[in-house]
Amino acid sequence: MQIHFIAIGGSAMHNLAIALHHKGYIITGSDDEIFEPSRSRLQQLGLLPESMGWYPDKITPEIDAVILGMHARADNPELARAKELGIKVYSYPEFIYEQTKNKKRVVIGGSHGKTTITSMILHVCKQVRMEVDFMVGAQLEGFDCMVKLSESAPVVILEGDEYLSSPDDRRPKFHLYLPHIAVLSGIAWDHINVFPTFDIYVDQFRQFIALIQSHGKLFYSKDDTSLADLAGESFANQPVIEAYSTHPHRIEEGVTILTDSGKSYPIQVFGQHNLQNLSAAKAVCLELGIDAEQFYKAIASFAGASKRLELVARGERSVFYKDFAHSPSKLRATTSALKQQYPNRKLVACMELHTFSSLNKAFLQHYSGTMELADQAWIYYSPKTLAHKKLPDIQPEEVAQAFGTQNVQVFTDREALMDQILGTTWDETNLLMMTSGTFDGIDFKKLGATIYAKP
Repeated sequence: MQIHFIAIGGSAMHNLAIALHHKGYIITGSDDEIFEPSRSRLQQLGLLPESMGWYPDKITPEIDAVILGMHARADNPELARAKELGIKVYSYPEFIYEQTKNKKRVVIGGSHGKTTITSMILHVCKQVRMEVDFMVGAQLEGFDCMVKLSESAPVVILEGDEYLSSPDDRRPKFHLYLPHIAVLSGIAWDHINVFPTFDIYVDQFRQFIALIQSHGKLFYSKDDTSLADLAGESFANQPVIEAYSTHPHRIEEGVTILTDSGKSYPIQVFGQHNLQNLSAAKAVCLELGIDAEQFYKAIASFAGASKRLELVARGERSVFYKDFAHSPSKLRATTSALKQQYPNRKLVACMELHTFSSLNKAFLQHYSGTMELADQAWIYYSPKTLAHKKLPDIQPEEVAQAFGTQNVQVFTDREALMDQILGTTWDETNLLMMTSGTFDGIDFKKLGATIYAKP
């Protein structure tokens, strides 16, 4: 098949392009900007467009299908040309379903934790040599690509995002996968530009449950009240619904140890959310035929998904972690996780307001108290990001008032934030940086090497 990607440089899009290239498909693509690591990965395989921009003459009758990325606009000239020629246009989740409709589909959904749960399942499957196809939202150690689509694997593990599929397909991505086995990790209102009320947002998860294949299975976090309410509703497809919770454990000298049937299993990850994620991953693995002992042996070597409580650097009496956290519930959970793991150390938690929701004045109130467990909470946002997203200006005083605790300090200048970090003594003090962006280009590894450099 010959496939053309409109907006090939996206995180999911370029991984799907690479996966289909490995499958033997002829791949072409376009984009108006492509950043690292997408650029280098596409270039290495000869898939990087020769020049940036949209070129309708790339769309020819020889193309079998076009895959449209969310980064493109609805009036994209290549999309218009594809429609003129009658070429089938897919969103990437729609195309993934077409590639996996004859497989057993496991779909991991939820406002938070879905990448980590998916990553845990894939790590265990790899360790026990169970062949599965997959799509996951983070780069994983031991995996060359975030997407794998084969003819032979009987099972596919899919991270199910609730955001829109494409500019031409306004359905949430996870509505397209039709799972046999599903996980919902939690519901915390997000994407308010698309789902303007909490009830509308919750209804997307209700519809997801209704799309589970007849007599399929749903595992949900019983610690989430919205999910518990949904689990009590009636569904025509009659899925088997089972709850999971935080895995039993203890913490010894900064190490989390799982406990089960009188046995102990040290692991590398930590925090209540990760222990809930692990319970979900275990439930799915057991459902796939992996036994408990195999699961515990395999999960011991799981070091986490990229940008999800990822260790950046370590000093003699300090650690520096980064995390993708940006929603209120995730800020609270991630800050709490690091504080509980190192109760005798101070914690500086630094987060960037970067998403549409987090930079919306009406939504800011949901961050109240989310950083209260940190000894110091540094909040950064860029006025340039507000302008780029065409959002009204926010004053630092409004941000501080929204977070509502005395430990909060607000920064709007990247260099001032860097001076604060570099001017801090990190002895017996941990650093946590949380963002779905980059803090306007901060090199985390370089920063870690600098703050822990020996005098």
